Amino acid sequence: MVLEALQRPDVRIALVGASNDPAKFGNRIFRDLVAKGYAVWPVNPHEPEIEGVAAHADLESLPGTRGIVNFVGPPGGALAVAKRAHRLGIRRLWCQPGSESDELKAWLAGQ
Repeated sequence: MVLEALQRPDVRIALVGASNDPAKFGNRIFRDLVAKGYAVWPVNPHEPEIEGVAAHADLESLPGTRGIVNFVGPPGGALAVAKRAHRLGIRRLWCQPGSESDELKAWLAGQ
């Protein structure tokens, strides 16, 4: 489902865990997605912008239609992000390797 959405030219990706620190995966993934031509909304409650792009504090503050939520962060936060995305009607969740958890997998299996 995520792969299908990535092929649409109008897809928007919310990157939860985007970072300005070039040593962090949240920065590497952000730069990689932008370099590939994707429209990316960085989500980080502690940064006003990521790599010159206005950041958003949370998923609720994103403008327009959200296509994919891409989560990069510690496994403990993945379930909360998934539940928030689900409440907002977002059904495409992409967890970067190492950010998923058994709790998340169990919750997703019940959806």
